[in-house]
Amino acid sequence: MQTQRIDPANCSVARALAVVGERWSLLIVREALDGARRFQEFRTRLGIASNLLATRLDTLVAAGVLRRVPYQDPGDRRRFEYRLTRQGLDLRPTLIALLEWGDKYLADPEGPSVVVRHRPDDEQDACEEPVRVTLECAAGHTHLPSDAVYRAPGPAARFLTDPAPPPR
Repeated sequence: MQTQRIDPANCSVARALAVVGERWSLLIVREALDGARRFQEFRTRLGIASNLLATRLDTLVAAGVLRRVPYQDPGDRRRFEYRLTRQGLDLRPTLIALLEWGDKYLADPEGPSVVVRHRPDDEQDACEEPVRVTLECAAGHTHLPSDAVYRAPGPAARFLTDPAPPPR
């Protein structure tokens, strides 16, 4: 029996992991979301080797996650700050989802080390409640359990025809 399956080489998850799948990459994005801009800030906050940091920053800049902005302190040579692009800012829900998963399965017995909270828009909005990621469909159904969603072919799907896997 022949079955169709989507070609795994044409996969947005794989493409995303090529950019941010290395451990340090998402940690750099996390620090940038928390305000880090300069090389030494990233190095100090993360405890990462300079050569690894330089490589990861280059990858994130080449992918459009960060952009380099020149600056020069008095008496110093010109250097660059790293600022998140829209593409980089859009990784925040991914980081929150990873944080939630880590808090659920890997946190210390005392609980999570960080809580992401809703920043009030103004002084009247004193929300500051914890933020969470939820699955929602285009029809507005919210809080979908993970087993209520599935992958379906999209407009750019490419198919492989494989024999059915052998029974186990």
